[in-house]
Amino acid sequence: MQTTISRRAVLGAPLSAAALLALPSASRAAGSEASLWPGFPAQDPERVYETVLYAHTDIERVRALVEASPALANAAMDWGFGDWETAIGAASHMGRRDMAELLLAHGARPDVFTYAMTGNLPAVRALVEALPGIQTTTGPHGITLLAHAKAGKEDARPVVDYLESLGDADPRQESAPLPLPAAAYVGEYAWSAAASDRVDIEERRGMLALRRGEGFGRTLFHLGDHEFHPTGARSVRVRFEVAGDLVTALTVHDPEPILSARRIES
Repeated sequence: MQTTISRRAVLGAPLSAAALLALPSASRAAGSEASLWPGFPAQDPERVYETVLYAHTDIERVRALVEASPALANAAMDWGFGDWETAIGAASHMGRRDMAELLLAHGARPDVFTYAMTGNLPAVRALVEALPGIQTTTGPHGITLLAHAKAGKEDARPVVDYLESLGDADPRQESAPLPLPAAAYVGEYAWSAAASDRVDIEERRGMLALRRGEGFGRTLFHLGDHEFHPTGARSVRVRFEVAGDLVTALTVHDPEPILSARRIES
């Protein structure tokens, strides 16, 4: 799960009692301490995280969030390496038409993936004809347009049939066989002495994943020669350095090198 984000904030110099009393009550908390989050006026990252996460599964939780703050209907999370997901994007690939309709009622912006899941063939066809090749664009986590349509079940059957007729609306992420056992890559990699400056490589169902701290791990798809791309980020590369059968380091490129970390001996 994601690291908890503190809601405490120091917002400028201390206010006088008269100035504090003049503030709207929503900006005051017990003890006369400001209750706004770091980064205000950007949306509270905890609420953004909750909205996108629960838009996959929990309509009543999402209803409470967007009724309290309708702008959260457009909440968006970067799960890692630019794998952005909106609340309505989560609802769309989960086939949650009811969730999508709730978010739309509160001002969410639909996209081609929403149209595909809800079975809106005229909208999908118009976008494909206006923007040839858009059917090959993938959504959050690399999920294809055809997969979104299939998530809509019978309501989206005409869209499924149309996209299948195009022949290229389902470009899957494929992972080549690993040249070494997955366990050879597993471990902790650090780029400084600070405890926070490290990532973990884990094995999940026969594939590797990169995780930092308590965040969600990003599945790694092997391209060959110890080079991978993270899920939902096909332009990013994670490359492992190998000496014989020993994995010693990794680098991350986006597309220029942005991180070099050495494996920590266990």
